[in-house]
Amino acid sequence: MPAQPPGPFHTLYSQHHDWLKGWLRSRIGNTSDAADLAQDTFVRVLANRSADSIREPRTYLSTIARALLIDHFRRQSIERAYLEALAARPESLAISPETRLAILETLTAIDAMLDGLGERTRAIFLAVQLEGLGYAAVGERLGVSVTTVKKHLIRAMTHCLLLMDD
Repeated sequence: MPAQPPGPFHTLYSQHHDWLKGWLRSRIGNTSDAADLAQDTFVRVLANRSADSIREPRTYLSTIARALLIDHFRRQSIERAYLEALAARPESLAISPETRLAILETLTAIDAMLDGLGERTRAIFLAVQLEGLGYAAVGERLGVSVTTVKKHLIRAMTHCLLLMDD
């Protein structure tokens, strides 16, 4: 049986993987994370698009990789803040690594959900949900009516519910 010629994805991968890994390493400063992000980039390409229809491969790959970098740095930031909060806790309240991972994954999901909201909607949602402020207090703080606060809160809650369905 004759060998099949390499497909367009294989060609894309073999021609640009090393370049992408180097590009990521120069931005992240870590070879291991750069390799992981390069692989994640190609997984997204494989899942979302036919490789033979990509006209500017390096531009396309760097756009995907840039979004993955942002997610990576955001996750690192959340993890650092969480670990700092854990370090401030008394030792008797320490939690297991499994629970810590579950909490980090939840915080990352919440952060991604909040990132999908507009600035005002996010501010209203956080003021009501985290600070426990009433609608009138939030409206006064932001200089908007109670009706506007309600509309933004409905928008935020709908956004959350839609993400939960996915």
